[in-house]
Amino acid sequence: MTDVDGMPRAGDGSPVMIEHDGEHRTPVALPVARFDDPHLEPAARHPRRAELIVAFFLLVGIAGVAAFGGAYVENASTQALAVTFGVGLFGLGFGLTAWGKYLMPRGPFEEARHELRTSDSERQAMAAALVERTGVVVKRRKFLGGLLGAGFGIFGVVAAFPLLRSLGPLPGKLLFVTDWRKGSLLVDSGGRPVHKDDLQPGGIMTVFPNGFQNTDNGQAVDQTVLIRLQASGNIVTMPGRESWGPDGFVAYSKMCTHLGCPVGLYERLLEMLVCPCHQSMFKVRDGAVPTFGPAPRPLPQLPLTIDPDGYLRAQAGYDQPVGPGFWERNTSLKNGTPA
Repeated sequence: MTDVDGMPRAGDGSPVMIEHDGEHRTPVALPVARFDDPHLEPAARHPRRAELIVAFFLLVGIAGVAAFGGAYVENASTQALAVTFGVGLFGLGFGLTAWGKYLMPRGPFEEARHELRTSDSERQAMAAALVERTGVVVKRRKFLGGLLGAGFGIFGVVAAFPLLRSLGPLPGKLLFVTDWRKGSLLVDSGGRPVHKDDLQPGGIMTVFPNGFQNTDNGQAVDQTVLIRLQASGNIVTMPGRESWGPDGFVAYSKMCTHLGCPVGLYERLLEMLVCPCHQSMFKVRDGAVPTFGPAPRPLPQLPLTIDPDGYLRAQAGYDQPVGPGFWERNTSLKNGTPA
């Protein structure tokens, strides 16, 4: 039978499944809309007032967009273009949003539909069929399955190699010390000893401990920047370093304390060392204290001395680890080992 809304129903009044293009569907009656339906009422308590507000902002938006067009034609200033365009977009956007929020039907609207869930027996039958068919396929391809398993097994073992090898040996004390020792002769990259007359005031060069200038460690952690600030007299960068800067020379680690970049730029007039990577700046006369940039600590200073022949040597190694920080870093060293 068919009820008053045109929906086919069974004798007990329940909807009847109909078939359409091979699909079974349950017909759903659409309720007739009524003007007194509370779902169709706007959300605003005072719709007329909300309508006036929306109209006002839409008019403001229209005026703003029109003013923007005029300002653009007249080649007005960027400030005028920005203000008019912003007012236009704000007015239109606010008006449209308020219209949708306060003047549209409040709802909610729901459409009845039949249950889409399959029966338990159908789901169990499908699961059993999948398991059975998968088992048949695998059993028919035992050789390929074995090769696939062997491939995954070997891949898992080999994939662990880079991880285990990347860990490497424990660094021990290697991060704390360099190859600089008491009496180490300062040499350039070619191995030539550095004499006090090799640099004039304002001069700069990169030096290494003798014998380590061509080693990986020497090119990494041993590299030191040597600067001559003045022609004579000791340079005292901070208390306790009265004898570290003989005859106007100072030497600092070339590894930036931020990320280890080589601090190879020198602003002679400002007497500042500059890291080219992230622009950290270190005041040379004040113990290479960072005055700008992300470097968190001063560059470690190498204590210098001049031997009787006029060649520069190290009084001792660095008194603290060079380069960026690490988990077990201490501020200073004692007798060449972490304090």
